[in-house]
Amino acid sequence: MNLIEELRAYQPFNEQEEKDRELILRCLETMPDVYERSNPIAHMTASAWIVNPERTKVLMCWHNIYKSWSWLGGHADGERDLLKVALKETREESGLKQVIPVSDQILSIESLTVDGHIHHGIYVSSHLHLNVTYLLEADNHEMIHMNPEENSGVSWFPLEEAVRKSSEPWFREHIYSKLNEKLKLMQNS
Repeated sequence: MNLIEELRAYQPFNEQEEKDRELILRCLETMPDVYERSNPIAHMTASAWIVNPERTKVLMCWHNIYKSWSWLGGHADGERDLLKVALKETREESGLKQVIPVSDQILSIESLTVDGHIHHGIYVSSHLHLNVTYLLEADNHEMIHMNPEENSGVSWFPLEEAVRKSSEPWFREHIYSKLNEKLKLMQNS
């Protein structure tokens, strides 16, 4: 199933996901280069909510651009398999060797604003990240390390502390809290 089909079948969790799903579908249907960073308006990205096997901790990194503890993930850069992107970015940003998808199903979707910034010495204009999030699992005792090109730290946090660690209010209130809520619902079902 391709991403458009997956998103059409995806059951939004709340109004944010419903509206963002509509936007992401519109962009996928009208912007053939949305999987590339060369698109000046929006880029497809994939993120990972990485939990330990007990589902009590989340792995986060200190993001150099956003100056905040955040989930791991990155740009599709032409790759259409966004789960593959989430796994690749997780390994690159954390040093984890053993990380597996809890499911190949999308956990969450988001349209995220990115302010203009300098990246590798080049100005990047403000744009959107059309993001798909996957739930991944890793052993919180496995060796992790930061990737200085991407982050300045990688650490495991208890679920609620992971939300509080973010210095980005929108992410705390609308994204990370939602991901933890979905995780708890999955555990109770």
